[in-house]
Amino acid sequence: MTVRASDFIIPVCFLVLTTIVIAVTGADLALSSLFYSNGTWPIGNLEPWHLLYKLDRIPSFMLGGCSLVAALIGFFYQQRRVWLKPGLFLALLLVLGPGLLVNAVFKEYWGRPRPREVSQFNGTKQFLHPWQKGVSHQGRSFPSGHSSAAFYLSAPYFVLRRRRPRTASLWLTGGLLFGVAMSIARIAQGGHFLSDTLWAWGMVHLTAVALYYLLRLDRDEILSPSP
Repeated sequence: MTVRASDFIIPVCFLVLTTIVIAVTGADLALSSLFYSNGTWPIGNLEPWHLLYKLDRIPSFMLGGCSLVAALIGFFYQQRRVWLKPGLFLALLLVLGPGLLVNAVFKEYWGRPRPREVSQFNGTKQFLHPWQKGVSHQGRSFPSGHSSAAFYLSAPYFVLRRRRPRTASLWLTGGLLFGVAMSIARIAQGGHFLSDTLWAWGMVHLTAVALYYLLRLDRDEILSPSP
């Protein structure tokens, strides 16, 4: 298995450097303040931001569910064996990325207060940077669950990038744009800071890269079913 170091190094460097810039410039509080007015977050209740919030994880569940079905078909039917690894990759990524890493681990235990909970926006809690751990179960801002599910829609890029680079680029672009739109919605609603959405993308993307190589999607091998 040949691992392209750039697949890990470039996004990690981007995450670290961007986090530093956000901290130094105060962009988290500054950006959130643009959507805050007299104790409320009025822009977040407008369309299309409210619709995006209600849409929530429906698109990611649809993609993940279809992928799981494809993986099962590929496992049981020899003529569709080519569906096995791509379907398994997309289904596992949804569970391990937005599901386990983002929502079950960090959102539950990192304890970063949401914008609407901090004193700068008429809340009662202290503002924390992404690297500062708060009290578990008393702050669910880091990272953004909605954003992670939205950025997950760029995952087919990894399945397609070797054989259909143009189609892969379309999935990547569309997924990133949807993720950015969802992130704006959550920032506008006082639910998350900019850095929360940044790391939502980062955790999903790095999980996707790890699974891409673990499942050997970079090679033409096909997994064989158990006897």
